[in-house]
Amino acid sequence: MKHLAVVLLQFGPVGVFLLAIIESSGLPIPAILDISLTLVAWKSPEHAYLAAALAVAGSLIGNLGLFSAARFGGSRWVKAPDPEAPARFRQWFQRYGLITVFVPAVLPIPLPLKVFVISAGVLRTGWARFIAVVVVARTVRYFGLAWLGLSLGGDAPAFLKRNMWTFTGAAAALVLVLFVLVWLADRRGDGADVTIS
Repeated sequence: MKHLAVVLLQFGPVGVFLLAIIESSGLPIPAILDISLTLVAWKSPEHAYLAAALAVAGSLIGNLGLFSAARFGGSRWVKAPDPEAPARFRQWFQRYGLITVFVPAVLPIPLPLKVFVISAGVLRTGWARFIAVVVVARTVRYFGLAWLGLSLGGDAPAFLKRNMWTFTGAAAALVLVLFVLVWLADRRGDGADVTIS
């Protein structure tokens, strides 16, 4: 996959778009898209934010493909020995599940986003909510990476590697904060105003 990424990078923002589709549709190419986007931003500053926008679009296309496949083929995947288990998981996921999609989608950390995208599809999460979560998270992430590439230049990939644990800690803190907000909203009886799911 690294060789494919090198080839696609020759096409600048269009290459980033294609990488985003491939990465988000289920093929394992961890960190290659993030690094590619920062390199395109560094080497072609005039195309930095175009590349970020195309990365968001490509990621949405890839994730929607995975989500759709799970949504329409999901009845075969939801099997458990305890007949109440799928119902309990569905109830939990409807309340908190899109938090688990948002966090790995927004932060450049090695979390298994695809597992949560598939879960969202199998459990028939609403299209609009799923699309909104992916677009918001990926916009923050990819425009942030483009800005990083513009600001740090060739040091941006090294910066991402050096700060992986910081990003991981930020992800854990963000998950905790979001879960607490949803839990507090549930206790007050107005959860629909706070939850992102």
